[in-house]
Amino acid sequence: MAIIIEDSDIVSAIYDGPFEQPLWSTFLDRLRSALRADYAAIIFRAHDAGSNRPVELVSGKRAAPALRAMWEDELHRSDPRSQAQLRDGRVYDLAELLERVDQAGASKALELFAASGIRELRMVRITEPSGVSAGIYVTRERGEFTSAESALLSKAAPHLRRALRSHIALEREKNRFTIASEVVERLNFGWIALNAQGCVVETSPEAARVLQHGRGLKTARNGRLLAVDPSADRRLASAIRLLAASADNVAGMRTQAINVSQDPWMELLLTRATRDGQLLSGAPAVVAYLQGDTRSDADRHVQIAQLFGLLPSEARLALVLSRGLAIADAAQVLGLTIETARNYSKKIYAKTGTRGQSDLVRLILTSVLALA
Repeated sequence: MAIIIEDSDIVSAIYDGPFEQPLWSTFLDRLRSALRADYAAIIFRAHDAGSNRPVELVSGKRAAPALRAMWEDELHRSDPRSQAQLRDGRVYDLAELLERVDQAGASKALELFAASGIRELRMVRITEPSGVSAGIYVTRERGEFTSAESALLSKAAPHLRRALRSHIALEREKNRFTIASEVVERLNFGWIALNAQGCVVETSPEAARVLQHGRGLKTARNGRLLAVDPSADRRLASAIRLLAASADNVAGMRTQAINVSQDPWMELLLTRATRDGQLLSGAPAVVAYLQGDTRSDADRHVQIAQLFGLLPSEARLALVLSRGLAIADAAQVLGLTIETARNYSKKIYAKTGTRGQSDLVRLILTSVLALA
């Protein structure tokens, strides 16, 4: 009697598999039950599997370590092409697989299989377009697999191929997102979603760390976003009220920029939240984009001095100048005379190979200091 797969729970489990932990565990359990197998597994191999052990997902009694090691060494490491020569979607039995191994290796394999209680084995191979291959394996200690049961494996194969392709695409995008997030984190950017009262609705991980640090910005007990500096906090509260209450077409009310802290340096760009998702509970009214730093200016002085070979006094001035302050204002911030600041600046430009303040700003902002 044929086993129907197209509308079965086995097919749905294949497509749900990428969202489970362990992956495809329900599919393997259902496959093992449907075939009355002792063991069901998916073994994945990347296209560069010669340098990596395969990934094995298992349901049921796992094979003995000696058998798994022999199988890997005899069938794959000794001749990596042997697996690639298997036809996609075709079901193979144990004897057919051992045809690719020399007689001594095949005899040793049969002994180990018998010692592990494996008399019958069926395997079907699939290959995903990126080069990742997977084999579905089922084994029994007693009773041969019927043609209908072998057909079940054959019919499952294209479904697993499609599910695996989607899974790999998602994993690739996840890796890209992770790398991009790390870059954003190292650039010290983040965002804070606020309601109309200025209370924090949600934050990015980077902004959450800034708030936890509590220097420059923090969260009040009632959830309101606060700037530690009182004058900056008044500007922040006013900007939130204006943006939350303004209409989309009010000129000058689409964004507000605020410097909330000098040490550590921290700036906010506030903008009205988009109106998508307004059916969601607690949808934000304002989004604050944060560019900040949890490191103190003292840390940055040391890094600038190391990178450009500056003296500590020169590094302190270079940091202030990189934030756009005029030479007179920078001198006042650092407690220097204008003449001393000008002398330092000449040495800074000479040592960094820059032609002036704008060139210095570009150099520092595009250096690895942005990632430190």
